[in-house]
Amino acid sequence: MGTGQLIGSGRSADVFAIDRDWVLRRYRNGDDATVEAEVMAYLAERGYPVPRVRAPEAAEAGVATAGDLVLRRLRGPSMLVALGRGTVGAEEAGATLGALLNTLHAIPARLSTDPAVRVLHLDLHPDNVMLTPAGPMVIDWCNSEEGPPGLDWAMSALILAQVAVGPMAEAAVARAVLPSLLRRIAPSVRWGNAEAGCLAEARARRAADPAMSEAETGLLDDAVRLVLTHTPPSASG
Repeated sequence: MGTGQLIGSGRSADVFAIDRDWVLRRYRNGDDATVEAEVMAYLAERGYPVPRVRAPEAAEAGVATAGDLVLRRLRGPSMLVALGRGTVGAEEAGATLGALLNTLHAIPARLSTDPAVRVLHLDLHPDNVMLTPAGPMVIDWCNSEEGPPGLDWAMSALILAQVAVGPMAEAAVARAVLPSLLRRIAPSVRWGNAEAGCLAEARARRAADPAMSEAETGLLDDAVRLVLTHTPPSASG
């Protein structure tokens, strides 16, 4: 049951309107979003552009569960929609994604005391960036973990590359966004190569993702090769 009109659906969750300012996001399989909310609150406190999260209020108690996310409603298109409309170009999109990754990785980890570990989004791509009047906002933190920044970069690059080498209508745009993104990779980021390191781990994670079809996983080898053609020498170390 939702608290209002269904206004959006992804692979695993639905978003319902609460009022003009707030929405409720609920996983269809009943997953608990408590940790996701904690990560988003931590990042928001440090100035990172994520939607504000709050606990359900009394009026919503009958329909919102402890595992739901109540989020500030965002106005504006996703970066993916803007790319399709031509209101944002591939170079700008790649630069924005790169800046969002670098800014995220400048924030100390929430739990780990290892100075090399950071909060990772692990699914940062154009459909998870909303272009609001206040600037880009990053959504969908359900895959978030703590770890090396190279893994976050590798996941974003592979997601784009899989689209770029596939049959989707967005392939040409993804192929143009990818090199723009990788030109922004921080000199300190390392992701190794196809056999070892963060890029190999990202490939393994994508291959094991139950939400991906066999056709999608079949694109991974070509996607890795495309990523490597645009990998800065510093990242492959």
